[in-house]
Amino acid sequence: MNTFLGFGREHVERHYRKTGQSVYMHLKRHVKEKASGAAGGTLPRRRNGKLFLDLELNRDFNGEEYEYEDEAKLVIFPDHFEIPLPNIEELPALVTIACDAVLNAASAYKKQELESWEEEIQVSRHARSLRQQDNGVRIPPSGWKCQKCEMRDNLWLNLTDGAVLCGKWFFDGSGGNGHALEHYRDTNFPLAVKLDTITPDGADVYSFEEEEAVLDPHIPEHLSHFGIDMLQMQQRTENGHHTDNNARPRVSEWEVIQESGMKLKAVYGSGYTGIKNLGNSCYLGTVMQVLFSIPEFQRMYVGSLQRIYDYSPLDPTQDFSTQMAKLGYGLLSGQYSKPPLKSELIEQVMKEEYKHQLKGVSPRMFKALVCKGHPEFSSNRQQDAHEFFLHVINQVERNSAGSENPSDVFRFLVEERTQCCQTRRVRYTQRVDYLIQLPAPIEAATNREELLAYEAKRRDAEENMRAPPEPVRARIPFTACLQAFTEPENVPDFWSSALQAKSAGIKTSRFASFPEYLVVQIKKFTFGVDWVPKKLDLAIDVPDFLDLNRLRATGLQAGEEELPDLTPPIVLADDTRAPEIDEVAVMQLAEMGFPLEACRKAVYYTGNMGPEMAFNWVIAHMEEPDFAEPLTLPSMMDPAPSSSDSPMGPAPLANSPPEESIAILTSMGFPRSHTIQALKATNNNLERALDWIFTHPEEEESDALSDMGDTEPNNNAFSNAMNSHSDSTLSPDQDTLGPRIKDGPGRYELFAFISHMGASTMSGHYVCHIKKEGRWVIYNDHKVCLSERPPKDLGYIYFYHRLSSS
Repeated sequence: MNTFLGFGREHVERHYRKTGQSVYMHLKRHVKEKASGAAGGTLPRRRNGKLFLDLELNRDFNGEEYEYEDEAKLVIFPDHFEIPLPNIEELPALVTIACDAVLNAASAYKKQELESWEEEIQVSRHARSLRQQDNGVRIPPSGWKCQKCEMRDNLWLNLTDGAVLCGKWFFDGSGGNGHALEHYRDTNFPLAVKLDTITPDGADVYSFEEEEAVLDPHIPEHLSHFGIDMLQMQQRTENGHHTDNNARPRVSEWEVIQESGMKLKAVYGSGYTGIKNLGNSCYLGTVMQVLFSIPEFQRMYVGSLQRIYDYSPLDPTQDFSTQMAKLGYGLLSGQYSKPPLKSELIEQVMKEEYKHQLKGVSPRMFKALVCKGHPEFSSNRQQDAHEFFLHVINQVERNSAGSENPSDVFRFLVEERTQCCQTRRVRYTQRVDYLIQLPAPIEAATNREELLAYEAKRRDAEENMRAPPEPVRARIPFTACLQAFTEPENVPDFWSSALQAKSAGIKTSRFASFPEYLVVQIKKFTFGVDWVPKKLDLAIDVPDFLDLNRLRATGLQAGEEELPDLTPPIVLADDTRAPEIDEVAVMQLAEMGFPLEACRKAVYYTGNMGPEMAFNWVIAHMEEPDFAEPLTLPSMMDPAPSSSDSPMGPAPLANSPPEESIAILTSMGFPRSHTIQALKATNNNLERALDWIFTHPEEEESDALSDMGDTEPNNNAFSNAMNSHSDSTLSPDQDTLGPRIKDGPGRYELFAFISHMGASTMSGHYVCHIKKEGRWVIYNDHKVCLSERPPKDLGYIYFYHRLSSS
């Protein structure tokens, strides 16, 4: 009764032993079948006049034939003494008031639901009077880049002049160099929209002048001014699906993927528990079903269930491991997937109403925690399962520091070979990834003539206002997708260190290591020139067995000449202009007694994010010898640090982290050496570097550096070191420089795939098929059945596990 935490019967005793809290309120709901002859349409009878907290109505008993009685009582531990409620006579007034407050409180889940749908964002005062410049700017549907730097993420479109600029850098690893804010200060153009948030339902709009997220009721017209007609696409129907005149291929897709029309046999027991759909949450359910079919995730969270529960914090709702263990236990224990009793079946047969439904588990608390603070996943809108998979892996990485990390099974290294087309010189770099994205080349379709004929008929029907012809689905060989993945691609804005100028460059990718579990995403979604996201209607003959050994990276080849290790010149917008520093925050820090120059550095290196962040930087850097020295910034005239000073000798360009990135991470309190190591291991990606720091304790660093210091300089030193071991699989707890990987043969077998139905990732439905005990099983929300015809050619994300070398 001291908190609003709720526990099941098997966990309340543990909470009592851990906290000493002895008074609990026991809530219970009784479901009763109405007496025969009861008037239909009456409301369920409730003893206390309302449903307590969030005890949801069971869909199996939600008709007019059932009624509910809710029971509440106080239970006092350790003797389990029970006091029925309400009980004004025997309880002190303070306890009675507390009980009434709990029973009459709004459900936490209902609060979350309202918050996710009704965020209190106000309409901007600039929305109605915004004047847009008629400068002919048209924004393409892809390929965006900040106009003042090389950033391609967190880009904002200024709604006045169409400038595309990057946002601020934040401590979660997102953001940019603050050029959008800088542009506002120069122009006073107040509104900007984040490019990757534009959907048919709206977009994220920020007002620089009002300093907050705002609503723009005229966002369709404002975006249309720059050629973005995405908001004019068809709207969703009540069930979340898009409706348009060309919906027939989607109807067929829904039937095939869900295996409609077949008498699918329900399965029960451990590993065959469904997940309830909370409303557009099927993307979450399918991803978690696949993850908890993998032994490493089962062992980490379900195998360690008691340890996780025993050491969970006092508020387990905010503990990632506890919520993962809770969901994993629900899926794997079999407690929530039991077949109906014989007596129930006989009664239902006699009544000719066999309606037994699989209940499944509700992932409300898990979703609330994992999606907390995320602008998309925390909403009730449909999301991309691919993006949620990466989000969960990110969360697992962050919460596995110092312990077994089950996401190691997905991690692998990609070797990128970049070649200057003019000098033919090359550079080899490595980056970490967790899945591969395969393009779907329509031009390689085996039914190309049929597609061309359909397109001609479709255009003719459109011109003559006739009904469109029966759609044709493109059939693409999987080998063509793999070939498209391995072909060279152009490098935008390539700077050749051999020419010391921009030039044409191409890049090819190969596997520097093979993961234990390979995730393959088919790039089915694209943008049209009108900004409407379109799903390509295609089928791919994805194989059950896959051999990728021929795609293993080979490193620098004989006769190849490397590009010089030179960094491109740093181009500053105005070299003579002083850096942007919030002088108000500087003075607030200086008033605390810190040196003025130290305060200026603190505010600059924390991205003008306020005195609190700057104060943390000051505390972390007070002992440094140059703490009070003036702020100095790198410029074009500063000589680049010599690579020969590195203990590893000459290093590739990609392994020389930018000083700005180093400064950002060190401003957060991380040691400089550890920061440089993290940036090198993640190809200078700030977000991944931050994750790497959390998952690689600093004490591992010195041993790893000393090991590498004895090796000869080589672009593929890491890859060669792995291949030199007789056992190619690295242990997750082995000290290595860079990310932990589990390398091995590139031979795989398909064990699961996630399929999407609908015209866009913003709508539709997800289901997954998983191979268990030699049988394919379909997981469709709470329904779990044996699959008759698994539609492997229509999948979106495929999961393979490595075959043993034997």
